Amino acid sequence: MQNLHDEIRDNVKRALQEDIGSGDLTASLIPCGKRLGAVVISREAAVLCGAQWFAACFLTLAPETAIDWFAKDGDRVQAGQKLCEIKGPARALLTAERSALNFLQLLSAVAAQTRQFVDAIAGTEAVIVDTRKTLPGLRVAQKYAVTCGGGVNHRVGLYDGILIKENHIIAAGGIQPALMKARKIAPPGVFIQVEVESLQELHEALLAGATMVLLDNFNLDQLRDAVALTRQQADEQVILEASGNITLDNVRQVAETGVDRISIGSLTKNIQAVDLSMRFV
Repeated sequence: MQNLHDEIRDNVKRALQEDIGSGDLTASLIPCGKRLGAVVISREAAVLCGAQWFAACFLTLAPETAIDWFAKDGDRVQAGQKLCEIKGPARALLTAERSALNFLQLLSAVAAQTRQFVDAIAGTEAVIVDTRKTLPGLRVAQKYAVTCGGGVNHRVGLYDGILIKENHIIAAGGIQPALMKARKIAPPGVFIQVEVESLQELHEALLAGATMVLLDNFNLDQLRDAVALTRQQADEQVILEASGNITLDNVRQVAETGVDRISIGSLTKNIQAVDLSMRFV
């Protein structure tokens, strides 16, 4: 995976190309040398995220643009709070405005939603984990936003972790052969996780030496039984991850069953953008 700086550059380049195309026709109404100032205000409580993407949109078009931030990524912000002030060439500010706000409102929404789940399980031993259910082309950005909200990243893609799911198990001929093959092909430092859908499959996975297990769509009683079974059967620590049908209403109950991780696709999939306003002065 390329570093965050390169990822931001590429994300912003694509966003600007998509929006500007052959040129911003409306911005051409503004005199070329005119300069403007602007402020960005949050219209709702959120967690700020995406400042680097936001800034890059303006700096790509006009490197002389000055941006003063009054909050940083990961900070809680309130409705009506001024997030930053911007000064620069009027045409560049107007052209970059929408792309910049799109990044900021999306990533702030991911961070804010993640923080809600993290706060909901505060005081337990569990952590909130993301998934690969991300917007195409923005996975690294959204996973960065999850960390700003206090969550933990799962694998970035198919290349940096092995997650043996139901169809892999069927194709490989069972849990044990799938795990054996995975251990042979896994590069150093790459984790191996196996998904199970019942206590019987968990028993099979533990017998096969699994050290990381995803408990798919287990109810609360099944999760408690899975934790107890793992503690009884495993000779070493096994990381248990709950996944499926987890909401803000039940996430604390899930955490209190004793699982280590709770993965939630809605952190990056079901997102309502934060309401932001950019006002020119």
